[in-house]
Amino acid sequence: MEIFKWLDDKDFVESYIIHDFRESSTAYYLNIQAQFIDGSILYARQYVETDRRKYSFHWQKTTGDLILRWDNAPHFPNLATYPHHKHVGETSVETSHDISLEDVLKYIKLNIIFPAS
Repeated sequence: MEIFKWLDDKDFVESYIIHDFRESSTAYYLNIQAQFIDGSILYARQYVETDRRKYSFHWQKTTGDLILRWDNAPHFPNLATYPHHKHVGETSVETSHDISLEDVLKYIKLNIIFPAS
């Protein structure tokens, strides 16, 4: 899986733990925790079937404060991108798109290596 190539990238990933990984011919489930070189942590869960996908990618600071969480839990039906959305910090929910774990890891890498001022 392409995901493991990203997790082995020592330019920004310090370590990771695979809490659960199950795969069949038609589906897979992945639950991982990755710690990055800046101390931030990503908790990622993803379940994929042929016609269904559920995900939650929760990125937080070392203090436990939320940086971003992308997910597709169906609890913001008024958003244009429903059910896809992202939580920005603890108080804001914004539109998002159907984002992959690889895209989340790319985003985190860019923000760790080239942080906004």
